[in-house]
Amino acid sequence: MEKKAGYVDHIIYRNTGNGYTVFELVSEGEEITCVGTFRALDEGENLELTGGYVAHAVYGNQFKVESYEHVAPEDETSIERYLGSGAIKGVGPSLAARIVRKFGKDTFRIMEEEPERLAEIKGISERKAMEIAALLEEKKGMREAMIYLQKFGISNTLAIKIYNTYGLEVYGILEENPYRLAEDIDGIGFKRADELAAKIGIHTDSDFRIRSGILYTMQLAAMDGHTYLPYKELTAKAAALLGLDPDYVSIQIPNLAMDKKLVIKQDGKEDPVYASSYYYAELSCARMLEELNVSMVFSGQLLPSEETKLLADIEKLARNQGIELEELQQRAVLESVKNGVFVLSGGPGTGKTTTINTMIHYFEAEGMDILLAAPTGRAAKRMTEATGYEARTIHRLLELNGAMLEEENRYGRNARFEKNEENPLEADVVIVDEMSMVDIHLFQSLLRAVTPGTRLILVGDVNQLPSVGPGQVLRDLINSGVFSVVELKKIFRQAGESDIVVNAHKINAGQEIPLDNKSRDFFFLERSDVQVIYKHMILLIQEKMPRYVQAGPLDIQVLTPMRKGNLGVEVLNQVLQAYLNPKDASKKEYQSGSTLFREGDKVMQTKNNYQLEWDIVSKYGIPVDHGVGIFNGDMGILKEIDEYAQTVMIEYDEQRRVNYAFAQLEEVELAYAITIHKSQGSEYPAVIMPLLGGPRMLFNRNLLYTGVTRARNCVTILGSRQVVQDMIANESEARRYTSLDVRIKEVMA
Repeated sequence: MEKKAGYVDHIIYRNTGNGYTVFELVSEGEEITCVGTFRALDEGENLELTGGYVAHAVYGNQFKVESYEHVAPEDETSIERYLGSGAIKGVGPSLAARIVRKFGKDTFRIMEEEPERLAEIKGISERKAMEIAALLEEKKGMREAMIYLQKFGISNTLAIKIYNTYGLEVYGILEENPYRLAEDIDGIGFKRADELAAKIGIHTDSDFRIRSGILYTMQLAAMDGHTYLPYKELTAKAAALLGLDPDYVSIQIPNLAMDKKLVIKQDGKEDPVYASSYYYAELSCARMLEELNVSMVFSGQLLPSEETKLLADIEKLARNQGIELEELQQRAVLESVKNGVFVLSGGPGTGKTTTINTMIHYFEAEGMDILLAAPTGRAAKRMTEATGYEARTIHRLLELNGAMLEEENRYGRNARFEKNEENPLEADVVIVDEMSMVDIHLFQSLLRAVTPGTRLILVGDVNQLPSVGPGQVLRDLINSGVFSVVELKKIFRQAGESDIVVNAHKINAGQEIPLDNKSRDFFFLERSDVQVIYKHMILLIQEKMPRYVQAGPLDIQVLTPMRKGNLGVEVLNQVLQAYLNPKDASKKEYQSGSTLFREGDKVMQTKNNYQLEWDIVSKYGIPVDHGVGIFNGDMGILKEIDEYAQTVMIEYDEQRRVNYAFAQLEEVELAYAITIHKSQGSEYPAVIMPLLGGPRMLFNRNLLYTGVTRARNCVTILGSRQVVQDMIANESEARRYTSLDVRIKEVMA
């Protein structure tokens, strides 16, 4: 066994699931490619590795790590890395190296006591020497803190964040309660704080550790869509995470409630426990809905004769527009006129768009101001095309300004919107489509901007997958039984001619669908070999489908239930990229982690980024519009890689251009294939779904229904007939713990 000591210069690849990492270690001036399993690793960390060299057929000699330990950095290395980190303006890595080469361990003493000597180094004038010394003095506290934090394997970037948050208090906080970092610093989660605590020597049964573990368990629950966890489930999950007896955990839950971090509701059944922000988000939504849910007719209740007259007016208005409404559609328009809050639900082909159009014409004839919105850019675009009226994303409607409020990624950081209680939306009617995609925090922000007296009309398909974020707002609104709800069920003749629509309704009802290829828009190809599926998929996308649906290959979307496996997103994207956007000398490339990006790639943003700036330019290159915010699920084309500036330019829908620094590409992934979850709110000319089997929880009716309804003109399933039928039969849907319906009933009791 050999030993190697040095610092991590560059992480080439990291599997976050199992910790397998490939990285470059700089040891005695030599770069060594190392492979091994690490719990956590950051660039800049100092390590001592034990292992040996192995020969890889493709990548050559690699140092395989058997064991490792974090070591305190050598003084000179620390000094050079600090100076080269950008902390001192005007000193980059090469100048830092020259300074340290000249003065060694005495560097800081000379810079503080004899700064004029810096002028001995080529490229530094006396004036610049004094400027560097002044800046160094200014940042002395930061420097010492950063070198101290390096001992714990914390990178310079994170060290600056930590110092800027705590200042000189950082030493006391780290020694007493490093778990505070998990709450206060973006980029340090519980696991990282736990590793720090272990290095510092904090006991595994420390109160701080247990509390942090409980909050982290709530954070994980929120990522799965829950707004609460039952008391017993929270206790069990947190105990398993911490490796402690559940009794230790149950003591701390009430303490966190006293600190207002958690809210416990004792109902005698589940005893739900909430992260505070989610409890108060549901409660505030319920209270605002109560204020909005008022009768919009003069007397509070229409007489039968008045209702009949209003229905006749609606029918006449529809006929004048060349629209024929069935009974439930007429009822929906009537209810939207009568009520402050109205919910319209229905599957594909049931006439939701026709109903919305009639509502718009009615309110417009009454001289009312109408605003239309949807959760995503694609959904807003579809709404605009279907109604002829401009629809905006909810974020744009509320005028996102890019600044941040509260905490993000923990218990749902909210974006700051210009439209709120003090500056509400100026409208008489607000209509929001694709409500199944709206999570609790976005709904809360929307309600804040709607004043009582404004009609709020919420439209969606309750059988779609719930929102990516926490909550299931649409289902809870319907389940509350408080609001006027109309569910459209009749499939219209034109839609009924589409097997996509017919089969979607059959899937939803749990009925078997014909897979006999007698359809013009719903195809099934029985294939049991993964390689054969790849071949047919590429053939369909490149040759068959574009002509059939009059769309380009990049408009045809592959949807899959899974991320992992041979038919998961990660592998499929590599396969599809190789054929749809092959390597070419004219196309620049950039490797970010395990993903190779190439000019011309189809890509997708994977998290909400409220601060990313975009602009729209004319064909002459003149900016015509700009704004902030790119959101989880937004898709675009990678147009340009600028190696000099280390940026990538991506063009999203509506020709919005965004420049990403290379470091920001962790928020972007290839999108030739995406998960069905990510496809919500979107519609594609053609959808291809490879289905050969996978986890039962993922392969369910709800998922298949959502995937099928994303296609406008054609669905093709490649795989196993049995798997398709099993998915239809499988109603098991992971339960979401949400309680907006309970809060509504409490408030409106």
